[in-house]
Amino acid sequence: MNKSHRIALFLTFLILIFLPMKAETRHQMEKEQMGREETDSLLTARFDSLVRVLLPKGANVALMAYDLNERRTLYTYQADKLGRPASNMKLLTTITALDREEADEPFRTEVWAEQTQESTPDTLYGNLYVVGGMDPEFDDAALDSLVAQVARQPFKVICGTIYGDVSLRDSLPYGNGWCWDDIPYDYQPWLSPLMLCKGVVQVKATPSPVKGEPAQLTFTPASSYYTVDNQTRSRTPEAGGFHVERNWMAQSNHLVVGGNVDRTRSSSLTLHGSAELFMHTFVERLQARGVSLIDTLTGSPLQAPVYAWRTLPSDSTATTSWLVAHYETAMQDVVKQVMKESDNLNTEALLTRLGAQSTGRRHIHTEDGLKAVRELIKRLGLNPKDYNLADGCGLSNYNAISPELLVAFLRHAYSRTDIFQKLYKALPVAGVDGTLKGRMKKGSPAYGNVHAKTGTISGISSLSGYLQGRSGHWIAFSIMNQNQLSGRDARRMQDILCEQMILSM
Repeated sequence: MNKSHRIALFLTFLILIFLPMKAETRHQMEKEQMGREETDSLLTARFDSLVRVLLPKGANVALMAYDLNERRTLYTYQADKLGRPASNMKLLTTITALDREEADEPFRTEVWAEQTQESTPDTLYGNLYVVGGMDPEFDDAALDSLVAQVARQPFKVICGTIYGDVSLRDSLPYGNGWCWDDIPYDYQPWLSPLMLCKGVVQVKATPSPVKGEPAQLTFTPASSYYTVDNQTRSRTPEAGGFHVERNWMAQSNHLVVGGNVDRTRSSSLTLHGSAELFMHTFVERLQARGVSLIDTLTGSPLQAPVYAWRTLPSDSTATTSWLVAHYETAMQDVVKQVMKESDNLNTEALLTRLGAQSTGRRHIHTEDGLKAVRELIKRLGLNPKDYNLADGCGLSNYNAISPELLVAFLRHAYSRTDIFQKLYKALPVAGVDGTLKGRMKKGSPAYGNVHAKTGTISGISSLSGYLQGRSGHWIAFSIMNQNQLSGRDARRMQDILCEQMILSM
């Protein structure tokens, strides 16, 4: 027997051995497939029944559940149906921001000194530039840190101008489709590259020991940018409920604080002009630290905070200009606030930065950031033209997306460890923290299991995120309730569906 005959005989032997095994394997696979189809059919029937029972007349819901381990869809109900996502829009913005190579770069606010003529050790003959980086977490302590760094410089006199540089984004303070009558509320921010305390003043009222006397008021941030009329009365019920107001229609920053203060009360209000609040307070505190401003025309000291607006010259690295101070906020801190507290300002800051990173320029429009989101939609195999994106945070009534799209983004995040780790730990946890603290509490199978983003606008309620089924498999899901007047009922439906996903999947 020659070599070729021996090889042929050996191959025939192998075929005879493995053919029955393959047939048996194929039979097992077919059996498993039939079992899976039967299970899927029962699952579909169960959730279809739940939807019929839980959805009130006139309302609508769209939902999708996807097994991340087996990479297959477990259940869909109108999953491609468009609806307003409310704050579930934040998932698209955040995941796109985390998808970039520059994702970990911090938000940065800088102060530059520009010498225009020969200076003395204690006098700067030139200008200061405060360059906004759209840091949404820049607070009172951050401002004090920035001011302290400037105050430590050798110069104690500035013979020039202090400029605010807000060139990072356009001058539009609100998003497309935001409601005009939400202007005074702290959830609708005034957008600017220079933000102090989110452009919001926090008011705390402590009752006086003497009944009928005005309460003691404290404000954060403390600033002369706004004025106050204290009309409160301590322990006087007839004074009415505690309130903080301003004539926002007239763009006034005169605060009227009134009503009964029977115990410590607090409230917050968005001010008109975020960048102005920042610059006014910055200069005011710089003066309080002993840095004097000199009028270049008269040579006399300026008592009131004076500032102007100008972009830092492009040759800022020249020997006549140098970095005086800076403050940074970590990206993860911003993302955590977006997810846990559904912070609209933080999300729009992410969107602005997306636009800057993707275009490589300044004077960013909202559309620049949304273009980056659409590019990721396209990469995920979906058509951006099938959806309407109007803002980054979901305040807009013009957004129109689907559970299918949200799950596609959640799947993408899960496939990237670097994205998933940051996103997952930032998401609210059912019954534990964030906007899910009061839902799916102890005793529910969803407690501590569901990590998801909420979304609420009048008539709209959404919930999208991750959970682990009883099988141990990871599930990405999205539930979008539309045209449902009772937010409580919509949330109850979502909670029940999540519990059933855990028990059934």
